Amino acid sequence: MAVTVANKCRGSLAFLTRTISVPEFFTQCCYHKKVVDHYENPRNVGTLDKHSKNVGTGLVGAPACGDVMKLQIQVDDQGKIVDARFKTFGCGSAIASSSLATEWIKGKSVDEASTIRNTDIAKELCLPPVKLHCSMLAEDAIKAAVADYQLKQEDVQQEAVQSSN
Repeated sequence: MAVTVANKCRGSLAFLTRTISVPEFFTQCCYHKKVVDHYENPRNVGTLDKHSKNVGTGLVGAPACGDVMKLQIQVDDQGKIVDARFKTFGCGSAIASSSLATEWIKGKSVDEASTIRNTDIAKELCLPPVKLHCSMLAEDAIKAAVADYQLKQEDVQQEAVQSSN
């Protein structure tokens, strides 16, 4: 494996005149620059108030690799996502998938956000097949956050009906 990776990267490393660390070698060689960008400069990291009626929270994980992703959306009265935040415990591809997902869903309606597919995320980040589960987690997190938001909205409507009776 190391020989294959070294051969693959030899051309891009030939210009280097300094010694690089193993993590830096893999970052420069094995991850697409979009993944590295989102990993080194993640967008929308943080949390929103999970108890708020206009915030939906999705928490998903992949037992096979240990990645865990929490994605939250804040929705205005017209059903438009006005903010999105994430926290991810996992590899660079998982963090990049979360970061990209939050960028994409901001400004979309809840229904539009639900149409984002893992294949779109994987294609944008140029994820290799071994990392596709990261983009699947991002899609699942979006759907879980939307489902949580919609459940809260049903509860709000039921409370309104009960209070009017």
